[in-house]
Amino acid sequence: VQLVESGGGLVQAGESLRLSCKASGFTFDEYTVGWFRQAPGKEREGISCTNTRDGLIYYSDSVKGRFTISTDGAKTTAFLDMDTLKPEDTAIYYCAADNWKGVGCGHQTYEYDNWGQGTQVTVSS
Repeated sequence: VQLVESGGGLVQAGESLRLSCKASGFTFDEYTVGWFRQAPGKEREGISCTNTRDGLIYYSDSVKGRFTISTDGAKTTAFLDMDTLKPEDTAIYYCAADNWKGVGCGHQTYEYDNWGQGTQVTVSS
């Protein structure tokens, strides 16, 4: 099981970015996928997750209405579309996958066993 993120970068406030998370060794119809971020000096927080088997999606209050989680048709790549970015969105962004067979998805770090390496997102004001 391997996850590789891409798509981070430096943008100005108000702009958009799309993060990608490529899965190897499994597909996202077998595993739930979550997006997390960690800003300097802060704990890693769960910002979105989805379970493609039941279609349930979670967004944290901090990103709701601005970020969108999705997967491709083959369920091998997950995306996080980030619009109207703010300086406080600056962080390292991680995707994670969990072999959860129940309903919904988790947004706590302890609920995931498989993590990508992270990609830096920096939003300037």
